[in-house]
Amino acid sequence: MFNVKGKNILITGATSGIGHSAALSLSLMGANIIFIARDKLKAEKLSDEIKKISGKDSTFIVADLSSQKEIIKATDIFKNMNISLDILLNNAGLINLKRKETIDGFEETFAVNHLAYFTLTNLLLDKIKDSPSSRIVNVSSGAHFAVKRMNFDDIQSINSYKPFKVYGYSKLANILFTKKLSDILKNDDVTVNCLHPGVVATGFASQNNSKLHKFILGLAKPFMRTSDNGSKTSVYLCSSSDVSNISGEYFYNSKISKVSNSANNSQDADKLWEISLGLTGLI
Repeated sequence: MFNVKGKNILITGATSGIGHSAALSLSLMGANIIFIARDKLKAEKLSDEIKKISGKDSTFIVADLSSQKEIIKATDIFKNMNISLDILLNNAGLINLKRKETIDGFEETFAVNHLAYFTLTNLLLDKIKDSPSSRIVNVSSGAHFAVKRMNFDDIQSINSYKPFKVYGYSKLANILFTKKLSDILKNDDVTVNCLHPGVVATGFASQNNSKLHKFILGLAKPFMRTSDNGSKTSVYLCSSSDVSNISGEYFYNSKISKVSNSANNSQDADKLWEISLGLTGLI
């Protein structure tokens, strides 16, 4: 019987939206929450909330996940804590209406939504493997259906930048990453799954102060889920014994769901893995 009580869960993007709701829910289940946040004040606020609702202390690491150097720093800090890593919830994400580059020269949506998952997970993989029945959970999106195959010819979206397409590519990358990593870890006691949280009314796109963006959100909001509802599948994959022996799958509403043909393309998964290794310097 799988039980998160006393287990150490590392969460990215936990200070708002579905990550925030997941952190609170998992702390109420008795998990020890460690989270990575860019904003120290928001991190302190979340720590106070966790303490208030669950009575448990939490730990946060301040790091900007758009920077590979910061991700490396965050993993070093975690390793120096000398604690186990039972569950990794890769949740942080963003969408930009205009193309932006990170300090590393990467297109920011791709960098935060995919490369951050890739680097953080790989650098912590030995810690994850050391924990029995450990789990990796990646937040993807149904937005991957909006694109065809990965655009390897313009993976940094230099020649063409269409916000929702670029976001869709990054979410397709999450699924390809999940399936490839699950295959790599098939002989280890680690499961890797991903999920679509639904269309959730969160602050993940709040960095875009655009009239058009606000208009689109205004139209969509009546059909959106709350963060609490959107986090349910994340919490399920982190905590349920039902998925103890399931790996490499995509979930929606806490059930295995179909993905696009592109998301099942093992050759693309292999190619994305090799490209990601090169970009992050993890070769």
